[in-house]
Amino acid sequence: MYKALVKPLLFNLDAERAHHLVFDNLRRAARVPGTQALLRGLYDFQHPSLAREVFGLKFPNPVGLAAGFDKNAALTDELATLGFGFVEIGTVTPRPQPGNPQPRLFRLPQDEALINRMGFNNEGAAAVAARLARRRNRQLIIGGNIGKNKDTPNERAAEDYVACFDALAELVDYFVVNVSSPNTPNLRQLQEKKPLIELLQQVQARNQRRPAPRPLLLKIAPDLTDSQLDDILEIARETQLSGVVATNTTISRDQLHTDGHYVASLGAGGLSGRPLRARATEVIRYLHQQSDGALPIVGAGGIHSAADAQEKLAAGASLIQLYTGFIYEGPALVSRINRSLVPA
Repeated sequence: MYKALVKPLLFNLDAERAHHLVFDNLRRAARVPGTQALLRGLYDFQHPSLAREVFGLKFPNPVGLAAGFDKNAALTDELATLGFGFVEIGTVTPRPQPGNPQPRLFRLPQDEALINRMGFNNEGAAAVAARLARRRNRQLIIGGNIGKNKDTPNERAAEDYVACFDALAELVDYFVVNVSSPNTPNLRQLQEKKPLIELLQQVQARNQRRPAPRPLLLKIAPDLTDSQLDDILEIARETQLSGVVATNTTISRDQLHTDGHYVASLGAGGLSGRPLRARATEVIRYLHQQSDGALPIVGAGGIHSAADAQEKLAAGASLIQLYTGFIYEGPALVSRINRSLVPA
């Protein structure tokens, strides 16, 4: 029904307007008695064999929703009805910010891809924390993806990450430090070894003061070289990271089917979707092999089918996340993947 009826309607709208329309309708539908039970019946497939424990947390299934879809934790209760094993909110910054000027989200249907330059648009850590405190479904595992405000200089970036950590520490189950978005000026410079170690050490120091420290992960770009990935592994050991999310969007525009002049006219932004599948899997496999499987990996990038999900897991991912595939394939993708993972 999604691909036959809903998707054509949404794809006739501006991509960001369609996103907000989906949000509004999910929120309205959830208020209608019986709707959440109906959605669970349609999409929420669970099986004991899908459960797994990763970085100390017990996930009912390995399929999560990536950061960027529910930036402000506005729909966690509603998304729980669609069968996700976990939902990552954010990216959250300490202070509210509008993000980059619109238009800033574009579809490439020929490639089943998106280009976005959203720029960490969000309502700020305090508003997100207040909303998380009110959520009804306390069983759903929530990840908090955190970043810095656009106007915070890199030399003070750690202060922003620590501020977000402090605001959300009682309300999320794990954290993801996002230094790999291409849409905040100079943010990716924080992926360099020295500044990244300093940033993670400060967040981890705050984390380790807690009676029950939260798993702390790092989200990395797919555009890193093998040498840079080796640095990530060393940094992960030195700062005692619980895992990595591989990968964020790419700045590459290679091997797209969409007309190159049109793609160039869209301007800068991170590319996600099917074109990212192979590279994201390569990064996962490299990190898994080089760490001898010791570093938990959340695989993301180009998952549009059960086969794509199985590819990521076979490469070494412990969990996977959907975003662009969820938009192109609809909510049934979650149950299709989970059903495919149950032993025959």
